[in-house]
Amino acid sequence: MPLNEPAVAARDVVLAYNSVVAVERSSFTIPKGSITAVIGPNGSGKSTLLSAIAGLVRPLNGALDVAAGEGRIAYVLQTTKVNEALPISVQEVVTMGRYAHAGWYRRLGPDDRVVVGRAMDRMSITQLAARQLHRLSGGQRQRAYVAQGLAQDHDILLLDEPMSGIDITAARAIDEVIHEEAASGNAVIMTTHDLSEARVADHVLLLAGRVVASGPPAEVLTAENLTFAYGPAMLHVQQGRVFIDDDAHRPVASRHSHRPPSAEV
Repeated sequence: MPLNEPAVAARDVVLAYNSVVAVERSSFTIPKGSITAVIGPNGSGKSTLLSAIAGLVRPLNGALDVAAGEGRIAYVLQTTKVNEALPISVQEVVTMGRYAHAGWYRRLGPDDRVVVGRAMDRMSITQLAARQLHRLSGGQRQRAYVAQGLAQDHDILLLDEPMSGIDITAARAIDEVIHEEAASGNAVIMTTHDLSEARVADHVLLLAGRVVASGPPAEVLTAENLTFAYGPAMLHVQQGRVFIDDDAHRPVASRHSHRPPSAEV
């Protein structure tokens, strides 16, 4: 599908979380068949925007039009902790994705099991099917949750910081699936703190309590826009690249990183 065909179109939309306005009046579009990175400092409204696209948050004002069939939005939340007392296997976690389509009270059939198996295979976790979720590494758990999203019938895949704090193997598996989803015509919308991830996306939304800029990375990730969003104290320009100096962008040992958290300007 062409990149200029919108999966999401917002007109003067205002979004709130717990009665507090998180995204002030903004207008933007998100194209189909593409990877859109939603970037901005903590508290800028990224997660609220994903929740609104998923239909979990209703706009206070304006319009938010989402071009997806009923129930055809898969939302993978950022999950950092697992209840160790919860006896649930990887296969059961992924299978839960099918109930969004089938309903909780309908017995899943052979076709559903094929979809679950395919989702696990795409995320390279088939060998972990019987493992308890709390016994997995952070990267393995993230792959299980992404597989749960893939198991849903969807036109839009929402990912809340899918690359945050995971190992390189998991990051590569998720990155590959993200590109496969876009190539198949689905819209992938992911929040990120990593400028290098945003730089290689097809489309970028930069937030700072509102949508500061929307469009191709080269047009959005400018020094002027990033300074407005993050503030001059957090930005450093070295050899034509902008670096963001905050805890979310600092490298952690063994954690995945595409490149230094920077963008060319």
